[in-house]
Amino acid sequence: MARVTGIGGIFLKARNPQALAAWYAKHLGIELSAYFQGKKFLWSDEVPANTGMTVWSFFPADSSYFGNELQSAMVNYRVDDLDGLLEQLRAANVAIDPKQEDYDYGRFAWITDPEGNRVELWQPLAPPTVSGANPPA
Repeated sequence: MARVTGIGGIFLKARNPQALAAWYAKHLGIELSAYFQGKKFLWSDEVPANTGMTVWSFFPADSSYFGNELQSAMVNYRVDDLDGLLEQLRAANVAIDPKQEDYDYGRFAWITDPEGNRVELWQPLAPPTVSGANPPA
């Protein structure tokens, strides 16, 4: 059976696409290609190694997880240094949710972009290794 094998892209509407693109470039380091006005994230950029995954999921219509009740989608961005990025964002007066969550697979924080979109930041953590186990070949 033919099936989906991953997420090929995330597309957002914006009232001012150029200004929002500039904000994401300045604060999250997401530089858009002039060729297609997008950004390709390659799995080879994965940090730490072997922590890569993309989650595709649904939430109930009345979920408050996205913040604004009018927001129907939220992007989760993988980051390499959550504390460092939050420090930079705080210095730039970006709206940061005071709530953060830590799990054995990563750390999470949330910010709001200039158009009011809640954005999730995720610093993946390397899975714990079993003492004495041989690494995969």
